Amino acid sequence: MSQIMTSPTGLEFLRTPDERFASLIDWPFEPRYVTISEGLRVHYVDEGTGPTVLLLHGEPTWAYLYRKMIPGLVRSGCRVIAPDLVGFGRSDKPSLRDDYTYGRHLRWLTETIDGIESASPLGTVTMFCQDWGGLIGLSHMARHPETYRGVVVSNTGVPLGRDIHMNDDDGFSTWRQFSQDVTPFWASVCVGGTLSPLNPTGFQLSDKEQMAYDAPFPEEVYAAGARQFPLLVPTSSVHPSAPICWETWSLLAQCEVPLTTAFGADDKVTGPLQGLMSSSVPGAANQPHVIIENAGHFIQEHEPDQCVDAILGLLERTQ
Repeated sequence: MSQIMTSPTGLEFLRTPDERFASLIDWPFEPRYVTISEGLRVHYVDEGTGPTVLLLHGEPTWAYLYRKMIPGLVRSGCRVIAPDLVGFGRSDKPSLRDDYTYGRHLRWLTETIDGIESASPLGTVTMFCQDWGGLIGLSHMARHPETYRGVVVSNTGVPLGRDIHMNDDDGFSTWRQFSQDVTPFWASVCVGGTLSPLNPTGFQLSDKEQMAYDAPFPEEVYAAGARQFPLLVPTSSVHPSAPICWETWSLLAQCEVPLTTAFGADDKVTGPLQGLMSSSVPGAANQPHVIIENAGHFIQEHEPDQCVDAILGLLERTQ
């Protein structure tokens, strides 16, 4: 049975039991934690030494999504920071869907980065962001450009300004409906299920990999954030999340942080955002923008080596 905890501010949350993460396949990394406002504990991976690479996951995954990339980056002389967003992985999970908002996620990430920085200085950061890792990470970068050496944008982006509009039958809308209907909510089904709109190529996870993706969510109540995330994407100019996008784009339109894009050729949900990110941010000028074949939405699973190459190439160009 789940045990709901209460923060000093009255926020109710859950903490996935540690035993759910014992002996996961291809996951030898020591858990580290930082405590942010409202008493929430955020988990992160901190491996290697050298220039810092920040890896931000999205919906409905956790840092495990980067297990194929972390070793290669460490071998190449990087320090890798891979946090679990609040509501995911080993991080604490507010139990009510209404407790998850775009603004809160941006604040939580900001406090997470600041907390890690206080424990062990990061220097300037190169970010790789995907899915909601991009909506939140790019919003952070726009507000704190001095923190960043560069960014690889992969299968993500920030919807543009006051012209936000999505049709009911586009790729994202199909995924959004699936995320609300699928019962029970298993992250493994979203990543590797044959019916998932995020997996049109039929990519398959092993039984042990499925177990690892599902580890954070032993019961439905733990998945409140995973259920809510798709509904936080602004789909019109009157959506509650739209003002954050307007403010973010007012800053991105002036942002000189080097920005390169690497999108999966088979991602039907976020693929259209590549052209927006590569053409509308000053830092994207004169940077490579690639489409990676044989890769869908979860590009870190499908072509991890090419993702690593994109990061290392950006690091080399920004020396």
